[in-house]
Amino acid sequence: MFEVVAVHIASSINIRQCKSQLPLEIVFSDSDELYLKNGEKKFVYIFQYGLVSFFNHSEEEKDKILDALSKITKEYNIPQLTETIQVEIIEGRQQVAFDKVILPSFDSEFIRLVMLNTSQSVALDRYSEITQQLLEETNGHTQYLENKGKLNISGVRLKRFIGKVMNIKNQISENLYIFDEPDSTWENEQLDKLNMELKRTFDLKIRYRNIYERIGIIKENLELFKDIWDHRESSKLEWVIIILILVEVLDLFVFRLWR
Repeated sequence: MFEVVAVHIASSINIRQCKSQLPLEIVFSDSDELYLKNGEKKFVYIFQYGLVSFFNHSEEEKDKILDALSKITKEYNIPQLTETIQVEIIEGRQQVAFDKVILPSFDSEFIRLVMLNTSQSVALDRYSEITQQLLEETNGHTQYLENKGKLNISGVRLKRFIGKVMNIKNQISENLYIFDEPDSTWENEQLDKLNMELKRTFDLKIRYRNIYERIGIIKENLELFKDIWDHRESSKLEWVIIILILVEVLDLFVFRLWR
């Protein structure tokens, strides 16, 4: 029995620097991912959005790799979000259960798919936490609006909040490819079936949609806040113009009286 463990360690990881920091055999590499072999029947999968997945590693081996990665990440977090799934190799049999995957052979591509989907699950947990916090903050402003009839957020803070939400949305779109199929599954029916079963077991598509729906609610509220703020600023400008006109009229009136 083997074990896949995926952990979130940072907001981003530089893949190019990982290659020099971890002198391991490269199985696959591009700008976003690095799939490494770490000796006999051991694999490490690194994603640029801050996820690292281990296959068949002891705690000491994982700590050693995480310590090496901590030197190149922008910030290193003690792994809080993790996901673990057991992997068993039974020749000619393929099955995905809630806490275990049975693979028909010890193949690096089969293992890679398990590590990929496990990592995507942890990434979804992370973005779910972030969007939940954003939603709670948004609800605080809507509650204040309901009770006081006005917003308790400045224009600068509102713009920064909107920017934060849009950045999160862009990160999710860029880093999570829940609806895309890995290239390895295009010509291999077994891999394609395994990928679909893993996505279904981890509820990846449903959780992805839930996050996007949450972002949609936040975005809708922020657009309303922006409209209210723009209206308030417009009203202020109108009053400034009115006051300036009144001052000009009074000045003209006083000037004529003086003459």
